[in-house]
Amino acid sequence: MYLNCHSYHSLLYGTFSIERLVEKAASLGIRSLALTDINNSAGVADFFRICHKHHIKPVAGMEFRRGDKLLFIGLAKNPEGFSELNRFQSLINRRERELKDTAPVFQQVFVVYPLENLPGILRENERAGCRPSQAGKLLRTKIPEDKIVVLQPVTFENQADYYLHKNLRAVAHNTLIDKVTPGMTAAEDETLVPPQELEKAFFRFPKVLENSHKLLEQCALHFDFPKNRETFTGSHEKDRTLLEKLARKGLLFRYGKNNPTAAGRLEKELKVIEKLGFAAYFLITHNIVTFARQQGIYHVGRGSGANSIVAYCLQITDVDPIELNLYFERFINPNRSSPPDFDLDFSWKEREKIRQYIIERYGREHVALLGTRVTFSQRSACRELAKVHGLPKAETDRLVAQPETMAATGELYRHILNLARRLEGIPHLRSIHAGGIIISEKPLSYFTALDLPPRGLPVTQWDMYTAEMLGFEKLDILSQRGIGHIQEAVEIIAETTGVQINIRQTEKIKQDEKVRELLRRGETIGCFYIESPAMRSLLRKLHCDNYLTLVAASSIIRPGVARSGMMREYIRRFHNPEGFRYLHPVLKEQLSETYGVMVYQEDVLKVCHHFAGLDLADADILRRAMSGKYRGKEEFLRIRKKFFVKSRQKGHPEEVIREVWRQIESFARYSFSKAHSASYTVESFQSLYLKARYPLAFMVAVINNFGGFYAPWVYFNEVRRLGGNVRLPCVNRSEEKTSLQGKDVFIGFIHLASLEHKTVEKILSERKKNGLFQDLADFVRRVRPATEQLVLLIRSGAFRFTGKDKPALLWEAHLLLKTEKHRRSETSLFDTGETRFQLPALVTGPLEDAYDELELLGFPVSMSYFAMLKTKFRGEIKARTMALHTGKNVRMLGLLVTVKKVRTKRGQLMFMATFTDDRGEMFDTVHFPDVCKNYPFRGSGIYLLRGKVISEFGYASLEVEKMAKMPLQPDPRET
Repeated sequence: MYLNCHSYHSLLYGTFSIERLVEKAASLGIRSLALTDINNSAGVADFFRICHKHHIKPVAGMEFRRGDKLLFIGLAKNPEGFSELNRFQSLINRRERELKDTAPVFQQVFVVYPLENLPGILRENERAGCRPSQAGKLLRTKIPEDKIVVLQPVTFENQADYYLHKNLRAVAHNTLIDKVTPGMTAAEDETLVPPQELEKAFFRFPKVLENSHKLLEQCALHFDFPKNRETFTGSHEKDRTLLEKLARKGLLFRYGKNNPTAAGRLEKELKVIEKLGFAAYFLITHNIVTFARQQGIYHVGRGSGANSIVAYCLQITDVDPIELNLYFERFINPNRSSPPDFDLDFSWKEREKIRQYIIERYGREHVALLGTRVTFSQRSACRELAKVHGLPKAETDRLVAQPETMAATGELYRHILNLARRLEGIPHLRSIHAGGIIISEKPLSYFTALDLPPRGLPVTQWDMYTAEMLGFEKLDILSQRGIGHIQEAVEIIAETTGVQINIRQTEKIKQDEKVRELLRRGETIGCFYIESPAMRSLLRKLHCDNYLTLVAASSIIRPGVARSGMMREYIRRFHNPEGFRYLHPVLKEQLSETYGVMVYQEDVLKVCHHFAGLDLADADILRRAMSGKYRGKEEFLRIRKKFFVKSRQKGHPEEVIREVWRQIESFARYSFSKAHSASYTVESFQSLYLKARYPLAFMVAVINNFGGFYAPWVYFNEVRRLGGNVRLPCVNRSEEKTSLQGKDVFIGFIHLASLEHKTVEKILSERKKNGLFQDLADFVRRVRPATEQLVLLIRSGAFRFTGKDKPALLWEAHLLLKTEKHRRSETSLFDTGETRFQLPALVTGPLEDAYDELELLGFPVSMSYFAMLKTKFRGEIKARTMALHTGKNVRMLGLLVTVKKVRTKRGQLMFMATFTDDRGEMFDTVHFPDVCKNYPFRGSGIYLLRGKVISEFGYASLEVEKMAKMPLQPDPRET
């Protein structure tokens, strides 16, 4: 009888979680239930799992609405019927089909119409749904009795939830709560009423009750068929043969002819891959990276897939699992609680090409991006509810920022906050997973309807957790700007020097002495993942100059290790490996490589397994739960309890058990797998190599990929430090992006924020077609720029090749544009190059130019920021000599680079900051809470800093005691 139930997957409509819906049904003795969320099937897989747990028969369906109007409900008779429903909704989402008042002709779907939307004739598979409140109408209806079923919609649990539903409808309609009309909401009786009440409402119509039971009995859905693409070649045997052939060929490439250790491990892995049926998964991934290489697209394979020597030999990854002692079982093993997945990173400019290839190669019906659900947080719920309750923006902002404080001052604020707490965790909208993509054997319509967001690629209506539960093996096709700058640097080097670099020669790169020297000095600005102030200081504290140490550093820099105090402990033990005691002998046995400190995700597995005695499946669930990759609080709490019970059974001291758990808990949420860290480290080494050998080309590539930890001016500062000449935009020399010409780095037009793309295109096409511009008049005649665009170019210094100053150029531009506007003949006053007007004498200077550059580019180029200061003082010491002044109080002058907020254990605010001195060298500072209160940061600029030079593990920084922002010389343009 319950054939129209909504969960909170009916976005901004239903309030039931699927778990609560099924629990409530079980408590009422309901034995069969249909989930029919509005225009989606996102919750069906979870619904089936939970129903089976409570011994309720689940039925899958979908409710079709146009706006607020309920048109009809579809119930799947079987998997083919569920596929029909999903295909139909997918076509609507793709706007290839119109949703009409009546259902299409379904073959394996029952259709139920509300009495308010009955068609003239009901087909064999169609029924009329009668609500309990409408039962009296059946006495005078002409509908055949065998065509009528009970329609008791379920949307919320009780009246309190009805009010929550009403608020959600106000949010959906972007209107005030008082303006929500009955047509926008569900009826107030749409609750999960006991079966006895429905039977009582239809006691005069037993046939209707019988029809309802019979309808649900005829529906039977299952997902017991292959999920992932079964084969790559079309045959399991051919897949096995091809994988072995490719892997052995790769073994020769990676390890040479005589490496029994590698050969033995390869054979072992191939057997496991064959036994567990993952050959096609490896071959599909290999096919994708092969396509990328053929297209000249660089990639990085990372994640737990780097634990596999087969992946290494197939060049899916560049991490040698033997060198790092990575165990394959972390990636694939019979006890693993989730399917394996490969993470493939591509340039942010190339990822869409890879996605399109996968869709074309394996078919639109079989490939989709993974969806995700964005749930209400307290902040987002507060903001939405404040709008529907009519709060002004200023009050809304205060309520979001200080909920408890505001709630204490008014009833309405308390009311909104209470509602917001109830909304927490309820889905707000569907979105797209960062990179997950699945390839199915059967059409994906057998599992989900597909959304079509603005990017135009199909997206599943459920998320990675549902995909995992169903057994899908996802590929993560990710993008990052670090790969973009590596790929572009290689291209720039080839273009400017003719040198073709094979950036995958990782063994050669790891041993490069120039690379190791950059590491030791922390000279990593622009290098992926290792350029932040924290990472640069860690590298110098570790005196890091090799691959293995950097692998560890890439993991211990994560917040969990740092906050637990174990990062500092790791550094201490690294420098004095005999000067500490292990917390427990098991930790010494399992974590000797990392001095007893949990550095990698694998360490969590080791400790849980060997210290507490958890099996690997439970340990993996615990790891995933702590890292945010597992949904299910009950399961996590069960394993946590098991950890303590089994640890005590092993006789471990209570204080040791609690300390081990504390370290696990503080660390695991932020940890990397060792293979993941190693993959990032390979990429970091590639960046370091390019910077060490071709510094200017590398920095130009970093600038052009607009990514990284720092603002663009920092990277231009690095260009200067590395011997380059930063040049202002020039209409004759600059390109759209920043370009390298010898040692000159010309700032790209793209950095002039107000310069229109069409103006840039016209400049470049005209220059390519007809040569360089001779003067301003030639430029105006050929490009015909808008006035404001020409003024912008002049002020940026783009016409300095003319030898004229800006005021003269601005006067000339004004007269040229005026003349051009009135000119109707083919000749121009300026065609001869003769000036026919007299300009007044104008005065300009470098300070005016610097302020123009600051305004238009965000940083000065023609003169130093320090040269703009009123004072000539440049600090008592420089960044390079700080260590020589350890323990001394000094004054330093620094241009603010970045500030990081940190909370102390007492919750007090403190700052870690980075500055550059007047030579462009960086130094770090620490600002404790009292200093933060008395000497706060006042935006970007140059600061006078007074404090004590401190040193930790040989790395010097400044503990600030006082700080003041320094004034610049006044802007001459304003006087």
